[in-house]
Parts: sequence; C-alpha cells; structure tokens
Amino acid sequence: MPSSSPTTYPNEKDVPSSSSSAADVTALAANAPRSTHVPHSSYASAGRPDTASSTLSNPFDSPESSRPPSLRPPSSHISFPQGLGTAANHVPRSILNASASRDSGLRDSAFLSHGFTSGARMSGLSQMNSNSVYGAVPGSTSVLRHKAPRMKSHLIKEGEEVPKPWTEGKNPRAAVSYWIVWVLFFLGIAGGAVQCYFQYAGVRLDKQPLCLVLDENFANDNPEAVFGERGTFFREVNMDGFGNGQFEMTTTSTNNSFVKDGKLYIVPTLTSDNIGTDAVFDQTVFNITGCTFNETQPDNGFVQRAGERVFNLDGYLKACSRVSNATSGVVINPVQSARLSTINSASIRYGRVEVRAKLPHGDWLWPAIWMLPKDNKYGPWPMSGEIDIVESRGNGLRYTAQGSNYVQGSLHWGPAPTLNGNPKTYSWWSNKRQSFADDFHTYALEWTEKWLRIYVDSRLHTLLDLRFNKPFFERGEFPATINNGSGIAPLTNPWADGSDATPFDQEFYLILNVAVGSTNGWFPESQGDKPWLDAAANPAHDFIKAIDQWYPTWPTAVEDRAMVVDYVKMWKHC
Repeated sequence: MPSSSPTTYPNEKDVPSSSSSAADVTALAANAPRSTHVPHSSYASAGRPDTASSTLSNPFDSPESSRPPSLRPPSSHISFPQGLGTAANHVPRSILNASASRDSGLRDSAFLSHGFTSGARMSGLSQMNSNSVYGAVPGSTSVLRHKAPRMKSHLIKEGEEVPKPWTEGKNPRAAVSYWIVWVLFFLGIAGGAVQCYFQYAGVRLDKQPLCLVLDENFANDNPEAVFGERGTFFREVNMDGFGNGQFEMTTTSTNNSFVKDGKLYIVPTLTSDNIGTDAVFDQTVFNITGCTFNETQPDNGFVQRAGERVFNLDGYLKACSRVSNATSGVVINPVQSARLSTINSASIRYGRVEVRAKLPHGDWLWPAIWMLPKDNKYGPWPMSGEIDIVESRGNGLRYTAQGSNYVQGSLHWGPAPTLNGNPKTYSWWSNKRQSFADDFHTYALEWTEKWLRIYVDSRLHTLLDLRFNKPFFERGEFPATINNGSGIAPLTNPWADGSDATPFDQEFYLILNVAVGSTNGWFPESQGDKPWLDAAANPAHDFIKAIDQWYPTWPTAVEDRAMVVDYVKMWKHC
C-alpha cells in the first residue's frame, strides 16, 4: 500500500510530462498518494457516494460506485491506450470532471496536498500538453478543458441589409409554371364534368309510354287466383327434360308450388318421397297426372311427317310416362319440381319485366326466370329466340363453375337447332362473398326495338346490354352450309325479312322454374364433384345413386330450398 503522506517533486523535470506514455501515466497513478478522505465504511445504503466532499481522491482512481459491494469490480485503476488524446479534433471527456465552480475553489488545495508549490504548479501546467489524456494535472481533479467552437451567429449585423426576395421582380418561368398547374386543374374538372354529362346522357332509357300487363304480389294467398283456370300462372306438367336433359319432372302438386305469407314458392322434392325408392329404380310404370304436352307444344302436339299432319306420339310418351328398369338403368325422374308460365295470362312485345325473388340453395339446382315466344313465329327453338332474365346454380360459393353468387342473363337464337348464337349474347353479375340465395333481389328486363338490357337491382349491375345494330344472322357469323340430317345443305336465314331486332320482335311470355341437373353443359364436366357425365347412357341414374353426396346440401327449410318470389310485374309499350 502506498504511503498516505504527500509526494513532492523537487524539480520540474520530475513532473510527468504530457508526452509520457500510457504506461507512465498508469505508473504515476499507481504511485500517487491516496486522499485522506475516508469513504463510507459500508455500502449497506443504496445511496450514491458523497461527491461533494472537499477532500479529493486520486484523479486516476475510479469514482465511488453506486453499485452494491458484491458488484463492485476489484480494480479501481483505469489505463488508456497511448495517444488517445492526440486526435486533432478530440475533446476529452472524463468521468472525473467536476463543475467549474468546484474546480476553481479546490485547485490550490489540491496542488498543495501533493507537494506542489505555486511555481511548481505553474511549471507543471506549462508542460501539460493540451491534447494529453484528460488534460489534467496529476493529483488534481482540475481539468484543462478545450474550448468548443462557437456556433455561427445568425444575428443581423449593424448596418447589414436584410435580403427581401419577394420585393424583386417575379421570375417569368415561375409565373408560367404557376398558371400551368391551375389551368390543368380546371381543365381536368371541366373534362370530368363533360364526361359525366355524356355518360349520363348516353344511358339508353325506354321513353315509350308503358301499360301495365301483369301485377302479381300474392298478397291474398289465394291459390285459385294464382294457379286456377283464370289464374296468373299455368303449371306445366312434363317429364321429358325440356330439351336440356333435366332430371326433374314438373307437377301440379302443392308440394312443389304454393303461395304462403304473400310469397310464391317453387320447391324441388324427391320423387321417392311419393312412390318409394324401389319404384324409382325398377319395375314401375309412372304416368304423370295432368300432363300438359298437348297444351304446350305447337299445334297441340301435331307435327308434319311425309307431308301429313300427325300426332307426335313418341313425344307424348316421353313427356308424360316413364318405366323404370334396373337392368337397363332407366329410372323415373328422381326429383319433382314446378314450372310456372304466363302463357295464358300475359305476354309482351317490347316493354319491361320485373321480378323480385330469392334463389334456392342446393347443389345441382338450376333456378331460372326467362321468356319464350308465344307463337314461334320464325320456327322451333332457337330460331324464334329465348330471353333469359336470370339463371343461376344452387351450388355454393366454392363451386368453381360460377355458383350461387353468380347470376347470368342471355339470349338464345340461331338459324337451326344445332346452331345457337348464345355465346355472343350473354353476360353475368357476381357477388364476391354473398349468395343470391341469401336474400331477395330484383331482376329486370328493359326491351325496345333498338336495344335490350337485363340487370339485377340497378342498371349499374347489368347482366346484358345489347344494341340491335345489325342483323342477328350477320352477328352470329354462321357457316354457309349445314348438315340437315340427310346431307349437306346451304344454311338459310330464317330472319331475312325481319329487322335488326328479329327474332326478338314478337310476343314473349314469362316462365319461372327450378330445374335439377341437365346434360346440356349448364353444369360443366369435372366441376364440383359432378356425379354424372352428360354423355353417359343414363345420367339421371348416376345422379340419384349419388344422393348421399348432394342431398345433404339441400336445406330442410322450405324457405331456403325454394325459389321464393315476392312479386311479378310486366309492362308493354302502349
């Protein structure tokens, strides 16, 4: 342990110079006398050491720590690499710095306690290098501080003129840039206004006066007024698939169509609920009650064969009767539903149709609101046309071929049964996250001799918007020849004497129905685990055999399985 007596330096050369090495500085710190100040004998208190004491310790000792004794490092000496303070812009900072007021008051006593005379002190200070480590005299806490450079003053000097650029003349380029911005701004507003005007003015509206033809809101819950002999809707009874290979039969049963609480319901049910599962598959002759084949077919079911008018017996048997056979795989139509039309009550040629309805949930259901020509003026389907106001699929939102969140509007037309121009005149609207079977929507048709529009809820949600601006035969780009069954023959234009609107220039009536399945491609192959193939020998048989797959998707609640109609309105040009 070093002596507690002060060390003196008899000669100035004994005072450590600023050029001493780091090792010399460390050695000097080790030989320097300890201060007579006695720190607290115990660190039981968590308070900081008394740094305001007038008795100063060795400047090279570490300061009294505020940490508990168990965390205090064993050594209190700090050494620094040589030349730490030799950097040109180095401003030394020391953990030993004290306030300037305390340094000035204690400087003399510090030097005297280490044996410095006044002259020795000045001599020692004269030898201190301003860039030495900590810039301090050994044995003293006084620090020779470097004076920081003064920040640049922004005060205005006396007599100095303050620049005022806004009083100077304007820069012509700046003025031009300013006005260019404003001119472009107002041109943009004006252009937007002009565009909005022409968009608004360009919306096609039917300005012809309209006369109400049908207004059915089912308010009286009167089945006779809806389905009776003079009622609004005619129930078609048929089991031939309606040309699409559909799997349902349509009936007059109140299980499949009825009025309740001011709404019309069209509900698909299983045929096995009426005749049993075994009868559907084998050894049963089923003659449908009230078959309407004669009433719905042109000329009451009579056709021309070999120049003679004969009754279409084959068509009648297919529409009104079925025999199940397990060996051949023929089944009785596995589902019963309803098909309602206004063929006897209302039809229009140009005008407006509006139906508010909620579509059904359930895999392979095919709800439709559509129109057919009353007289087939230009020939059998599709030569006389078809207007589909809305069609959809009951499959859920995950169905990859447009499920119940899609609704489609389209026209069917063609110069022969095997030629259909539908791909050129169809479109759809979709809800990304909501099914059209979840709530009621309004489906509307606007139809004039110049154009036709189909939309859902609003004209902004257009399913189809078509101008009659060229003949349909030209629009279809049909081939010049066709195979008519007996050979290749030139294709004739059935609308040659009509207008650009032909065949959509005749009376059409309204149809509401819920179909089930089909073989015409409405349900594409390999989509949604489809349980049948359109080209299979007995698709209906394959469909009903997979009942455990699809029937659980049909809701048990009638309100969700059915197409529910709130009202039907039809107007025609007066």
